[in-house]
Amino acid sequence: MANGMLVARIGDVTKPVERPEVPLAGTIYRQIGVRLWGVGAYERESIDGSQTRYATLSRVESGDVIVNKIWARNGSVAVVTDELAGCFGSGEFPTFAPDRKKLEPKWFHWIAKTKWFWQACDEKSQGTSGKNRIRPEKFLEIEIPLPPLTEQHRIVRRIEALAARVAEAQYLRREASEETEAFLYSVRNSVFSISSFPRKTIGELCDTTSGGTPSRTRADFFEGDIPWIKSGELEDDFIHHAEEHITEEAIISSSAKIFPKGTLVIALYGATVGKTGVLEIGAATNQAVCAVFPKENIVRDYLWWFLRSKRPDFLKSSFGGAQPNISQKVIRETEMPVPPLEEQRRLVAYLDGLQAQVVQLRAHQEETQKELSALMPSILDKAFKGEL
Repeated sequence: MANGMLVARIGDVTKPVERPEVPLAGTIYRQIGVRLWGVGAYERESIDGSQTRYATLSRVESGDVIVNKIWARNGSVAVVTDELAGCFGSGEFPTFAPDRKKLEPKWFHWIAKTKWFWQACDEKSQGTSGKNRIRPEKFLEIEIPLPPLTEQHRIVRRIEALAARVAEAQYLRREASEETEAFLYSVRNSVFSISSFPRKTIGELCDTTSGGTPSRTRADFFEGDIPWIKSGELEDDFIHHAEEHITEEAIISSSAKIFPKGTLVIALYGATVGKTGVLEIGAATNQAVCAVFPKENIVRDYLWWFLRSKRPDFLKSSFGGAQPNISQKVIRETEMPVPPLEEQRRLVAYLDGLQAQVVQLRAHQEETQKELSALMPSILDKAFKGEL
């Protein structure tokens, strides 16, 4: 790993440190936590001294190396930042003060973000008591690359400069993604806000219906061949398969309904409320999913695009808090523009074409994100091999 770079045991350049305080009722203590996979330390919720079961808490200071004994094997090791100085941790978070003449804390900050370091922590956690906790003395045995302090400073400055460029690129990618979504949303709104077309309610233009749910107490009801679509499976896309399948007996014993391939459905309950789908399979649904059947004067995909554009309004109309709900009545009373059928088909073709371009752009953005995500591990690998 070090590729010729000098190495040292963590115990050679840090020492265990405790700054214990007995928690007092009426005194507020800021708590520190350490996220997994090298993400870093963070400030947890503050507590009153009466709320902890620990006899003592230990204060951390800027530059300390802090370790989560249970999850060190999953990268839960960090360097305390200036903002977190003065926070407290329990005995589950042993802390080590660096020898500033030998170890630059920022050097260790970047080490804690590498896979080889997580692997070293994992190896030192094996066979210990409890849930593979790493004992402090084992943590101190881990070897890390340790060039002279001046070289640590140089490489850290180089890493930070490259990290800033990667972060800027990631920000620009997110910004581009958000602008793409905003553009598509704007176009859809403009299409459906044309005032020259007559307007009618969805109830006038379509039939709507939903079903019921077979009893979950009958496990055998959910061991059949009929696809069972739940509201959580609606993601404004075509539906090609179901997570569960039910039996004909389940259909008979409940008011569940089977809808044919090509049916347009919309979620009425839960986190996906207002999201839609088109069945690419014949499938059964319950009361959380409403099937919408356009009549002769409305093109299904034109209606589908309209429903997708109305989700923000459906969310505003929902009730139920954490599990929002809308009724079929809300859907049926929603007004929409009704251009001639030929114009509907033209608008669908335009929106489909635009959507295809957006999908292609998203795929490119995802590939770019993968490349950006791989940059920092590559940079750190070179840094700790002395190649940066």
